[in-house]
Amino acid sequence: MAASEPRHTPQQAAEAAAAKMFADDKASAMLGIVLAEVAPGRAVMTMTVREDMVNGFGILHGGLAFTLADSAFAAACNSGNRLTVAQSCDVDFVNPGRLGDRLTATCEETYARGRSGVYDVTVVNQDGVRIALFRGRSRTIGDQIDPAYPQA
Repeated sequence: MAASEPRHTPQQAAEAAAAKMFADDKASAMLGIVLAEVAPGRAVMTMTVREDMVNGFGILHGGLAFTLADSAFAAACNSGNRLTVAQSCDVDFVNPGRLGDRLTATCEETYARGRSGVYDVTVVNQDGVRIALFRGRSRTIGDQIDPAYPQA
C-alpha cells in the first residue's frame, strides 16, 4: 500500500463487504431480512415472521429460519472482504417461530484458519427464546468483495 493511500480498518472492510454483498441479495430482501450489525467475524440480522412465512401448522417454515441464519452466516464469513461461501451447514430447530415474531440471528466466528472457517448462529425471538441453532462451515474461494478495501 502506498504511503498516500488511506489505511482501512477491519471494521470498514466488513461494512463495505456486507454493503456490496447485500445490495443485490434479492432473496434476503424478499424475506425482509435486514442487516443490523456487522463486524469482523460477526453479524446480526433480523426478520419479522409474516403470514406468508408460516407452514400448514401455523408456525414459521423451517427453511425460512434456516435462510435467516444462513444470511447472518454469509455476512460474518465474508466480513474479511474475501469471497467466501458455505461449504456445509446444519440446523437444529429448538422452538417454533410464530406469526409476528421478530427474529434475530447472531452469527459468531468460532474458528478460522487459511481458507476454512466455522461459524455458529443463534436465532432468537423478541423474548430471547431460542428458535434455531445453526452451524456453518465456510470456504474462501475468491478475491476481494470490494476492491476499495484491502483484505482484512
